[in-house]
Amino acid sequence: MKRYGIIMAGGSGTRFWPLSRRKMPKQFLNVTGKDAMVNETIDRLFPVIEKEDIFIVTGKDQAELTDRTVNGRLSKSHILAEPAARNTAACVGYAAMELIRKYGDGIMGIFSSDHYIKDEAGFRAVLERAVEEAEKSDSLVTIGIKPYFPATGYGYIKRKDAESLEVEEFVEKPDQETAEKYLESGNYLWNSGMFVWKASVILKQFEKLLPDIYGYLMEIGESMGTEKERDTIEAVYPKIPKISIDYGIMERAENVLVLEGDFGWNDVGSLDAIEILHETDENGNVICGESVSLDAKNCISFGTDKLIALLGVSNLIVAETKDTVLVCEKSRAQDVKKIVERLEADGKEQYL
Repeated sequence: MKRYGIIMAGGSGTRFWPLSRRKMPKQFLNVTGKDAMVNETIDRLFPVIEKEDIFIVTGKDQAELTDRTVNGRLSKSHILAEPAARNTAACVGYAAMELIRKYGDGIMGIFSSDHYIKDEAGFRAVLERAVEEAEKSDSLVTIGIKPYFPATGYGYIKRKDAESLEVEEFVEKPDQETAEKYLESGNYLWNSGMFVWKASVILKQFEKLLPDIYGYLMEIGESMGTEKERDTIEAVYPKIPKISIDYGIMERAENVLVLEGDFGWNDVGSLDAIEILHETDENGNVICGESVSLDAKNCISFGTDKLIALLGVSNLIVAETKDTVLVCEKSRAQDVKKIVERLEADGKEQYL
C-alpha cells in the first residue's frame, strides 16, 4: 500500500520558553545544531516514506513559516493549515480525510515534529515493521519506547508480557514508586505518540468511537476538491471538540499493537533535554552560544547574541534571547510553562 507520513507541527512548546515562542515554536528551531527539528523529522522518515508523500499539519498562523522552514522538502499543498487548535484527534482525522479524498487509502504514520532520535537507522527499522503490521491487518499500531529509568513525565503502554505486541492498556503519567514498578516488570513502554495505521481504518474508528468528530470530518471531506473547501474548513474545524487521539481512540479501541523501540528517543519536552542533544564539557556543562564559566557544574547555557558568564553555580539552566533571560534550577525545568502562564495572566504578550 501507499505510505504517507503525517507530521503534527501545531504545538507552541511552552516548556521550552523563552527559546520557543508563538511566532517561532520549538519545532522550527535548530536545537540540535544540525537543522530545524521539523526538517530532521522529515529527513529521518526517508526512505521508509518518500518525502513527496509527507504532510505537515500546523496552525494557519504557522503555515507560511512552515513552508519557509521546510524549504522545498515537500509540496506547499502538503501543508495542511488548521484554522483553530483542536488537539491531536482533529489533526489526525483531518489528515486521514485529506488522504482518502484526494490521494487514496494507504498507511499513515503519525509523528511529532519536535522529537529527537539518536539512532535513526534503528528507528527506520522499527517503523518498517510497524508499516508491515498495519498493512496485513486492521490493527492500530503504536511504537513504544523501552524505558531506561523510572520516568514520571511520560505516559506508559502496558503489554501482556515483554514478548507480546498486544496492548493491554494505556497508563497515565505515574508517581515515582509506580514508575519504578513499571520499569522492574518489563511489560511497560513509554508512550512515544507515534502511530501507524490505514487511513480508512482510523476513520472507521472515528465513526465508531468519536461520531461527533466524524460528522464534522465528513462535512469537511465532502467539500474537498471543490471551491468551497477552504471556507468549509474555516467554518467547521473550530467546532470540532478538543480531545487527543490517545484519549479519544487509542485507549478505547480494540486490536491495538505496540512495537518496542530502543533508538535513543526523547520528546525534547523541556529545556533540560538540551543536555541530551549536546556534548558536555569536563564539568558536566552544556554550552550553546557564547559563554564563559568558572567553577560552574552541570549547567545548561543556551545563548543567542549575548555572552553568558557562569560563576560558582551548579544545576542551572540559563537561556537567553534578544528580549528575555531565563534562569532556573534544572529540577524545575518542567515548571517553565508556569512562567508562560504568568506572563499571559499579566498581559505581557510581547514576551510570548
